[in-house]
Amino acid sequence: MKTLWTPWRMEHVTGQAAKYTGCLFEPPGQAHYSKEHLLLFRDEMRVVLLNRFPYANGHLLVAPRRHLADLTELNTNEQMALMDMLSQSCTILRRHLQPHGLNVGLNLGKVAGAGIADHLHFHVVPRWEDDHNFITVCADIRTIPQHIETTFDLLVPDFQELLA
Repeated sequence: MKTLWTPWRMEHVTGQAAKYTGCLFEPPGQAHYSKEHLLLFRDEMRVVLLNRFPYANGHLLVAPRRHLADLTELNTNEQMALMDMLSQSCTILRRHLQPHGLNVGLNLGKVAGAGIADHLHFHVVPRWEDDHNFITVCADIRTIPQHIETTFDLLVPDFQELLA
């Protein structure tokens, strides 16, 4: 038998994870990346983070720098920059994780499923055929095959190249 080991998720699964103060999409400082905050990319208009409690390995969060709740609040430049970053994120994930597909989505408003409704953000979730097995059905737990810090180290160089 193989062991499914994802200990970094247990606090989240049991509801014991510390509540984040401030806005997740506005990590402190001005650094272009931060392993501590799982920040892969930050420029004047966009941020990309690894989801600390992912649905799948490589689950990214792509958001505007400005604290906005709705797509209609974005200006044209922000819209174009976000769409470009979504495309770049898909390319980077495909290059390093070789997923069979990707889910790209946006939940606007708490009722629509937004966990953080006041700062819009897109989810980019790599998917593999048969990537979630019995444990999701039986225990409502997903397994992540790669440590999140390893995923960060794998992806951050490509995101940092986008700043050049």
